[in-house]
Parts: sequence; structure tokens; C-alpha cells
Amino acid sequence: MDFKKEIRLAFSENKFAVCISIAILVLSLILGFYLESYLHPYMNPIVEALTKRIEDGTIQLTFQSIFSNNIRVVLMSFFFGALFCFSALILALNGFFTGYVVATKGNLVQTLILIIPHGIFEFPSCILACASGFVLFTFLKRFVKTVINDKKGSFSDRLYASYVANFDKLKQALILLMISVILMVVAGIIEVYITMPLADYIMGMIS
Repeated sequence: MDFKKEIRLAFSENKFAVCISIAILVLSLILGFYLESYLHPYMNPIVEALTKRIEDGTIQLTFQSIFSNNIRVVLMSFFFGALFCFSALILALNGFFTGYVVATKGNLVQTLILIIPHGIFEFPSCILACASGFVLFTFLKRFVKTVINDKKGSFSDRLYASYVANFDKLKQALILLMISVILMVVAGIIEVYITMPLADYIMGMIS
């Protein structure tokens, strides 16, 4: 299999899913930022509880913990794609939360410095995870439709024929998921080992 060709096809044939995912993330980030005062009663208890768990050591900000949490979100976005809207909901909630947290911080520049280094990998990963969920839904929809419309052969034969006929769409969903996981691994490494030292260096330079 020509992986470069398959990757190009996965993106070119699913541009709409990727663009919709980008729009969902950008819009939710903006809304989370500008609606901070309205979201405060709902979001602040979550942020405070999370902060307390980090401070008392309940949550360890290690590569393993960050990676496992982020991969869980990626896989949820993919598998919940079978229910279509849930991939979008997971991405939107992450966007709302990030936008809200940025808005609550007094120093916007410092906050962005703490987000951007790993965010340039994490945000695309979340976008592709959501898109892969959409593509998975498309595969399932086409699979069921083909089975229903095909009146020839036994039910098992129709299932297999439908799987073969629509396999490319499933393959594209898995390719987008694979790229999302790779990006999330890179994001986790940067967040644990690079973001804080880089932020401290930059803030020291500009302060």
C-alpha cells in the first residue's frame, strides 16, 4: 500500500469533515473566551477541582498521565463518531474549556506561551480525531445503506460485499485517527518536557 497516496486521499476526500472540525474548534474557542462570565458558574468549579487535585498530587502531570488522558479523548472522538454528533460535542467541549481557561488568566501572553508549543500539535490532533469520527459515521451509513439496497445473495454475503465496497472510507477514518494519535504523542512530549522550560525562558526574556 502506498501510504503517502492513502494519506493524501484521506485528506482530499474528506476535506469537508476536516473543515467542519476546524470550524467547530475555532468557534468553541472563541465562544469559550468571550462567554467566560456566563460560563464561570459552570466551569469554575471544574477548574478549581482540577487545580486542587494537581496541587495535592492526586493528578501527576507526567507524560503517561497527559498522554493517556489525551488519547482517551482522541479515541472517544473516533468511536463516538458512530453516533455522529458526539465527535463534534467532544471537540466543542474541549474548545469551550480551553477558551474559558485562557479568558480567566490575567496575563494573556503568558497563557498563550504555555499553550502554543504543544497546542500546535494538540489542536490539529483533536481536529483530526473529530474528523475521523465523522468519516467513521460516513462509512457506517454507507455500509448499512449498501446492505439494505443489495437484494442479492445471503445476508452474510451482503455484509461482506458492503464491507468491501465501503472499505476505503473505513481505511481513511483509521488513517486520520492514526495521524491524530501521532500528533498527540508529540504534543504530550512537548507539554511535559519543553513547554514549561520554554515558557520560563521566554517570560524571562520579555520581563
